[in-house]
Amino acid sequence: MPDQPTHEVLNQPPPLENFNAWTTDKPLREAVKAYGGWWAEPRLSACGWHVGSARVLELARQANRLTPELRTHDRYGHRIDEVSFHPAWHELMAMLRADEVHALGWTDPRPGAHVARAALSYLWAQGEAGVGCPAAMTFAALAALRHAPALLARFQSGIFSPAYDPRPLPPMHKPALTVAMAITEKQGGSDLRQVQTEATPQGGDLYALTGHKWFFSMPVADLFLTLAQTKAGPTCFLAQGWRDEGGRNFLALQRLKDKCGNRSNASAEVEFRGLEARMVGVEGRGIATILEMAHLTRLECALGSAGQIRQAVRLAAHHAAHRAAFGRYLSAQPAMANVLADMALEAEAAMWLAMRAAAALDAAGRDESEHVLSRILAPIAKYFVCKRMPVVVAEALECHGGNGFIEEHDIARLYRDAPLNGLWEGTGNIICLDVLRAFTRLPEGMARLRAEIGKAKGANKWLDAWLTTPPPPLEERNARRLTEQFALGLAASLLLRHAPGFIADAYCATRLGQEGGRALGTLPEGTDFAPLLQRAAG
Repeated sequence: MPDQPTHEVLNQPPPLENFNAWTTDKPLREAVKAYGGWWAEPRLSACGWHVGSARVLELARQANRLTPELRTHDRYGHRIDEVSFHPAWHELMAMLRADEVHALGWTDPRPGAHVARAALSYLWAQGEAGVGCPAAMTFAALAALRHAPALLARFQSGIFSPAYDPRPLPPMHKPALTVAMAITEKQGGSDLRQVQTEATPQGGDLYALTGHKWFFSMPVADLFLTLAQTKAGPTCFLAQGWRDEGGRNFLALQRLKDKCGNRSNASAEVEFRGLEARMVGVEGRGIATILEMAHLTRLECALGSAGQIRQAVRLAAHHAAHRAAFGRYLSAQPAMANVLADMALEAEAAMWLAMRAAAALDAAGRDESEHVLSRILAPIAKYFVCKRMPVVVAEALECHGGNGFIEEHDIARLYRDAPLNGLWEGTGNIICLDVLRAFTRLPEGMARLRAEIGKAKGANKWLDAWLTTPPPPLEERNARRLTEQFALGLAASLLLRHAPGFIADAYCATRLGQEGGRALGTLPEGTDFAPLLQRAAG
């Protein structure tokens, strides 16, 4: 009604879009350079442009609003067990595959390849986290498939392909393949020993699997790994989504999970009704085999949460720089500047933790010490970064005021997604118990980790005090405290060695020391917020 205006829209920030998420992230660029992945800078810059583009941001909104739909039957009544995705999902998947988020660490022989791939994963988490799930599983599947050389040789080119092919066809008829896993069952959850799915030999190398899986992420995957009981115990198997002779493999999708977040990606309950599958690894050693894959997906959880923390801080800072209240922009007000600066510390620490774990993976094949550190750093980073994400995102949402709680704002999607990586691939207790297990099985692990942290000895009084404090005993009741202490010590050491002094000193004083408060936005008197915010801006 142009003839009856009521007001003019003022004091609203412009959309945050069409920016380069790589070139505006100085800490990430420094980490990639420090850990040997700088040769991938052109690829990372190209990824940064489209991750920050208006196109990708709009596709992410569409894919999360117009969510996957289960199609159990076609219009003639035939059982098909397919999932229908909005075209936005397929476009995002094609872009992510083209960036080789799912494969670069394996396909490029240069040192730093896993670091470069980790940076790509970190960037894509800022665009749309849902597509990160199939990319992470496809990437991590190699750790399990190395135990089945014949299967790996058969499918490797399709797994590594930068193409994307969503057609429901047998893998032999497709140039590009996605890999998923279906492990969790109702009665066991994280206790994989409780698996009740049964595997029956069918002759040759084929088995028929019968049972139920509680969570099957990406049920349209071309290949998926799963667990089933044989006479020897829980065993790992690889199944195709569609059989070579045509038709869906013998499974029935029961329903799609109505998830709190990560809504663009489909997760299902499924029944195996004689599912054709082939053994991977040693019979009866399936849990150990599948956990090699889970180790890599845990690293992905840390990278994804670190990237989403970065995006949450970026959104909050953008809002505060363009929204005025009480006569000043929010970002110019000391109370808000304190909050933004404190969140920036969390974002940088999370990034360095995740990227250091990626660097250890990259060097594990060349350096025994890095091999040991890789085993320990992935669960430590996974636990701590994923625990910090909901805290930071909730604070970033609050920076937006009431608008942050409205679904059409991107921060609301981040808020719904925030707890997921803390659940996926093991909840907090499971991960911390894994840290204890790693320290127990690798007696040299704690000494090497402390030596890594000690590389910054003498640079800060709070870290020096940390280094003289013995860790809590390796007991189950101390699992979280132990993991958190090492995460804080390592983050502080990494910042002291790689970040400017004003970043590292503020982090050490407030996270290791007694300065500051418990909530974000409580940096102590004398903290200069301006350089913290400038660095966060890239």
